[in-house]
Amino acid sequence: MKHIENKKEVFSWALYDWANSAFATTVMAGFFPVFYKQYWAAGVASTESTFQLGIGNAISSLVIVIIAPLIGAIADVGRFKKVFLVVFSSLGITGTACLFWVGQNEWAAAVALYCAATIGFMGANVFYDALILSVSTESNRDLVSALGFALGYLGGGLLFSVNVAMTLSPESFGLDSAADAVRLSFLSVAVWWLLFSIPLLLFVRDKNSRPPVPFFTAIKLGVRQIVTTFAHIRALKPVLFFLIAYWLYIDGVDTVVRMAVDFGLSIGFQQQDLIIALLMTQFIGFPAAIAFGYLGQRIGAKKGIYIGLLVYSLVTVWAFFMNVVWEFYVLAAIIGLVQGGVQSLSRSLYADLIPPARSAEFFGFYNMMGKSAALLGPLLIAVTVMVMQDHRLAMLSLLVFFVGGALFLAKAPHE
Repeated sequence: MKHIENKKEVFSWALYDWANSAFATTVMAGFFPVFYKQYWAAGVASTESTFQLGIGNAISSLVIVIIAPLIGAIADVGRFKKVFLVVFSSLGITGTACLFWVGQNEWAAAVALYCAATIGFMGANVFYDALILSVSTESNRDLVSALGFALGYLGGGLLFSVNVAMTLSPESFGLDSAADAVRLSFLSVAVWWLLFSIPLLLFVRDKNSRPPVPFFTAIKLGVRQIVTTFAHIRALKPVLFFLIAYWLYIDGVDTVVRMAVDFGLSIGFQQQDLIIALLMTQFIGFPAAIAFGYLGQRIGAKKGIYIGLLVYSLVTVWAFFMNVVWEFYVLAAIIGLVQGGVQSLSRSLYADLIPPARSAEFFGFYNMMGKSAALLGPLLIAVTVMVMQDHRLAMLSLLVFFVGGALFLAKAPHE
């Protein structure tokens, strides 16, 4: 942090990653896939529940694909980044908390609330990502971005550890069963997310140089600006090729996060082993994300991303042949080494490529591309499993996104 002067703002901004990563870890990657299969969709065939989970992820991603550019443009012209962040994070927090009250076999309600919470999670990230330009400079952006992801891994991992302890020994927490512990875990995520969002709201300023305009005027200007942004993206070849590359490779990253536990359960691994592997990923990811920030400063963000994509490609192939649980542990550790690096360096590289005064608008497209990948990835998993009846082949299909992303990234010149 020695190259960062406004440490209070930077830490407050990064702490939001600590806050909302609890949802990504405990809910999205950890307990929801397990609880969905074993509690809300109990008795449903494995392939069918995988299909339902994939479709649920796809629907929530589709919503963000449609609205992200518009809300990003409105936020830029009206300086509403923090307002929209509050709106979407509130949706995510409320949807997550409501999972506590969903009863056994009520799979439709569980999917609906999960979709709402995921839309809130992803929508808020449009504005959280855009605010990086308000708290960083070009010289320290790789490090600031990495700090956010590192705190996310640490914060998400810490709460997840408590949640896991609750499920393993519910009586120690005054609970009657592991099912009660999981349901209470969803409520704890909502409280955690709300509490640690407060520093960003208090101490981070939107430093957009444009004067603010009324909300309805911002809507009109935002619609016009989307058209202009499309033209700018087509003209800015580095941005265009980066967005295509990002759209491809982040598909694999997001789909692995959302479907890894479901995959492990489907090929016969035990829930406890999968949860422990996820914890490994979180705590390895904390120092690894920081390390990737420094690596990006030394060798460049693009080269760091290439390293991560190579590792993901090898992991995908290994997963296809995986038979014993120790392999899942090894792959989880390897993913922990590169996952945060790929995500943080992608964000900082994109921030360097775009016009600073239109950050939320351009990050709206960034998140649109990323979440359309999260639409295609789970959808591809769902369809492949239903058609081929093969979970391994579905996971292997993600390889095309990592390879294709690397090829397009090569066409995005950046100093």
